[in-house]
Amino acid sequence: MLRSFTIQAIIFLIVFQLLSFLRERSMLSTDISLNNINTSSQAINLTKVPTLMGDTVSLNAQGKTTIVYFFAPWCQVCHASIGNLQALFEKNDQLDVIAVAMDYASSDEVMRFTSRHQLTFPIALGNEAIKQTFEISGYPSYYVLNAENIIISKSMGYSSELGLYLRSL
Repeated sequence: MLRSFTIQAIIFLIVFQLLSFLRERSMLSTDISLNNINTSSQAINLTKVPTLMGDTVSLNAQGKTTIVYFFAPWCQVCHASIGNLQALFEKNDQLDVIAVAMDYASSDEVMRFTSRHQLTFPIALGNEAIKQTFEISGYPSYYVLNAENIIISKSMGYSSELGLYLRSL
């Protein structure tokens, strides 16, 4: 019985890793700088993205490790995982977090999501150009940038607080 369970667990982990690998292939590559994306012909201004509070925020790292987290307010996995991101943000002064709302019907919908989860990091209001620039194909998706604005990690789907922390090292 234990042997059967162990084999099933190993098969599950292999399949899970394979599916994760295939999903993440559609995202931007690691080890590239967002500065290079900014200077491409299709570039948009990633330094002045409007926020839910009416100001602007940069999606670039500002001298420390930054998680740029893409979510949709209707996404149930986003609802399940955003608390992990908030907890990590509260516990780690060396980490910046910027959440980017995508595929929303109105800013009120984004505000309800933010209020429900008591988010304290900036919430940028994304658009189709940002979605294309970051090659977002599912939610939640996130990139971890180092202090030099280079993508050091990426993921799509649910992530625990520990998983987010380990990817930000």
